[in-house]
Amino acid sequence: MKTVNAKRTDKAQLAQKTCAACARPFSWRKKWARDWTHVRYCSRRCSGNGPKAEGTANQVDARNHKARAT
Repeated sequence: MKTVNAKRTDKAQLAQKTCAACARPFSWRKKWARDWTHVRYCSRRCSGNGPKAEGTANQVDARNHKARAT
């Protein structure tokens, strides 16, 4: 039997945004409490890549691929 903790919040009730880089939805996290209005990316990886243009390859991925090939 599960116990109900008054401090826990169901994830479905948390605020959500869409990542500017990967376009996936992500939920509010406690560490973002102070600046939730400024959060645009779901992870550090996405914040490093930035928004992708439709139909074009990501320049960061292209540079990494080129570096690995040599």
